[in-house]
Amino acid sequence: MSVVVQISDPHFGTERADVVAALHEAIARVRPDLVILSGDVTQRARRGQFDAARRFIDGCERPTLVVPGNHDVPLFNLFARATNPFGGFRRVFGHDLEPIHDVGDLLAIGVNTVRARRHKNGEVSPSQIARVSARLRQARDTQLRIVVTHQPVHVIREKDHANLLIHHEAAVDAWHAAGADLILGGHIHLPYVREVRDGTWSVQAGTALSTRIRDGIGNSFHVIRHQARRVEVEQWDYAEGARAFAATAHTVVPLRRDAARHS
Repeated sequence: MSVVVQISDPHFGTERADVVAALHEAIARVRPDLVILSGDVTQRARRGQFDAARRFIDGCERPTLVVPGNHDVPLFNLFARATNPFGGFRRVFGHDLEPIHDVGDLLAIGVNTVRARRHKNGEVSPSQIARVSARLRQARDTQLRIVVTHQPVHVIREKDHANLLIHHEAAVDAWHAAGADLILGGHIHLPYVREVRDGTWSVQAGTALSTRIRDGIGNSFHVIRHQARRVEVEQWDYAEGARAFAATAHTVVPLRRDAARHS
């Protein structure tokens, strides 16, 4: 069995110390093969916030894949935003903004959907769509195939339509055809799992650590368990009284390996 933890939107600079400790404890219990952080690592892309995020990641002591979110480029420092928007992110997480994890039965492909010229809207380009599709087609049959963006490719509330990833329909069509199983995202602080194409699922995470909860939806993260043709996505919520995370819901995702999807 392969196990992935997805955390998103921790917004370091607004993190809750008790929730940070609880998430570390939960990850230590789960012992995932990979921790995915799907963007908005920081609140304002400041040096101390990135350093806090790096300490958190180091404390997990697990392999990680991190992509930037719109909060990870400077908002008020217009010079840095124009000349080196990902400088702070790269200092702590490395030069590659679109990392790939290809180990054993897991293939996870990061996509940088942040555009410094925009305040928050994300975009995926035709070249990115093609690159991810080509990489998906190289996957081994036994691998769980994950694509990681920050902005969502699918929403379930009318008010979130403005947050959809620009060119999301073309991306989902292409990645589905290339064999993607899961498309992980964040940005809107709302956890859910929905099938977006036959055999391809959108997995949206809430905010893992931040005080910036929305609509009363508390801190949460996902545990994704993969074995053979079956995936279970567990939602773990933070319980204020217990000061701990616990699994509260799970979704069974049957995998399809349709040859026509890889042509």
